[in-house]
Amino acid sequence: MERIKVMINGIPGNMAVNVAKHVMNDSMFELIPLALTGPEIAEAEYTIGSVTIRLIHPEEREQAIAELKEKESYFISVDYTHPSSVNSNAEFYCKHNLPFVMGTTGGDRQLLEDTVRSSSIPAVIAQNMAKQIVGFQAMMEYAAKTFPNLFKGYSLEIKESHQKGKADTSGTAKAMIGYFNELGTPFSKDDIKKERDPEVQKNMWGIPEEYLGGHGWHTYTLVSSDKTVRFVFSHNVNGRDVYAKGTLDAISYLYKKIKDNQKGKVYTMIDVLKGA
Repeated sequence: MERIKVMINGIPGNMAVNVAKHVMNDSMFELIPLALTGPEIAEAEYTIGSVTIRLIHPEEREQAIAELKEKESYFISVDYTHPSSVNSNAEFYCKHNLPFVMGTTGGDRQLLEDTVRSSSIPAVIAQNMAKQIVGFQAMMEYAAKTFPNLFKGYSLEIKESHQKGKADTSGTAKAMIGYFNELGTPFSKDDIKKERDPEVQKNMWGIPEEYLGGHGWHTYTLVSSDKTVRFVFSHNVNGRDVYAKGTLDAISYLYKKIKDNQKGKVYTMIDVLKGA
C-alpha cells in the first residue's frame, strides 16, 4: 500500500513533535524531513529519533515549498504552530495547493474555513483532535438541538487547565459554550476560568506533576437556581497522545478525500469519526 507522505509544521513545538513521533512509528505514513517553523526559532534543524528535520523559517518557505513540490507528487501538511499563525498559514497552504490538517487552535475560524472553501484543496479543521472528546461534543450538540432550554435557570461554570505554554483559551471549552447556550444557560468565552499556573494546577487541581507540561482538563458545572441540583461534566487528558492518534486518523481521512478529488471542502473531526 502507498504510504501517506506527511509534513508536520510547528516543530520543535511539543504537539508537532508528538505527532511526528506517531507518524514515524506507523507504517501507513512517511514523514517528510522538513517543517515550517516560526521566526522565534533559532535552530536550523531538529532531530527526532534517527530523523533530522530541516526547519523552514518564514523568509525561506516559498522557495523550500517550491523545491519540495518538485520532488514530491503530493503530501499532506499538518499544522500545530501558533494561534497567531493559523490564518496566514492556511492562506499559504491554499495558495500552494497543499491539503492540510489544522490542529492549531485560535485565529479567525470563519476566515479559516472561508479560505479553504474558496481554494482548490480539502482540509480537516478541528479545535480538538481527541476522538472521544469530539464524540462527547457531538452528544452535547444533539442534546442542545433536541432539548433546547433543558437547563434554563441553571448557572454554569466552565474551568479549564492546560500547560503553561498554551497561549489561548481552550478551543474545546469555547465550542461547548454554544451548546450550553442552546440548553438555556447564558455564558460567554470571557466567563471561562483559565488556569496556566503549574503550582495551582498541581496543588489545587491535583494534576500529576509529570503532566504539568502537557495536559487538558475541563470541568463544566451546572447548578439549579435553588442550589438543590448539580450536574458536573469533566474530561481530563494527561499527555498528548490522544490528540496525536486522532490527528493520524484525520490524515488518513483527508488522504481518501484527496483521492476522491474533493476540492474546496472543509471537514471536521465529526466527519472523521463518521468516516463520511
